[in-house]
Amino acid sequence: MKNVMLALALLAAIPLFAQNQKPSVSVNGEGTVQVIPDEVVIKSRIEHEGEDAAQVKKQNDQVVNQIIKYLKSQGVAEKDIETDYMNLNKRYKNYEQGTFTYVANQAISIRLHDLDSYEQIMKGLLENGLNRIDGIQFESSEKEKFEAEARKMAVLDAKRKASELLKPLGHELGQPISLSENQSSPVFPMYRMNDAVEMSAAKSDGQTIAPGELEIKITVNATFEIR
Repeated sequence: MKNVMLALALLAAIPLFAQNQKPSVSVNGEGTVQVIPDEVVIKSRIEHEGEDAAQVKKQNDQVVNQIIKYLKSQGVAEKDIETDYMNLNKRYKNYEQGTFTYVANQAISIRLHDLDSYEQIMKGLLENGLNRIDGIQFESSEKEKFEAEARKMAVLDAKRKASELLKPLGHELGQPISLSENQSSPVFPMYRMNDAVEMSAAKSDGQTIAPGELEIKITVNATFEIR
């Protein structure tokens, strides 16, 4: 009997809670900032192949050491030279016959804070034994500042949209009830290229990169009271 009475009491309270809920409006807001990049990340790889695993690994390590030594001589800080991965694998020529070679490779990300140094650094990398370029990616050293700017724009955009929705109904926008940011990240495109084309371009006297603009976009979800 007590359980029945408790259930009836809860059911009776539901309309009361619903009546106490304030009317609200929910919208999405978006903020976008166009940014001129001031950094470039070179996704490079050193790779060698041969019949002897130890010799292939040794050859690859020698080139890697030479590359790192060259970069430091050009003023590239150690923190801007990052090994993404390194491995030594078999590459089968014929599965049925069981013939294969060994392939050693090491991927290195190189961050340059001066775009004007790109041509010289790239040429030097190739001259010092770098044999693969997986791509280049332009970035901004002031990413957090531009994200904050885009975030502010997104919140103001949400407020504007909510006000426009309520205006034809004769209502005004009240205090914000909730505000959340969607998972977002700056759009830093990766430019991939054919190895031979990039190597040829890097050895030429002309400009081989065009940074253009980056887009930093922030979106938010906002709920406001209706007055």
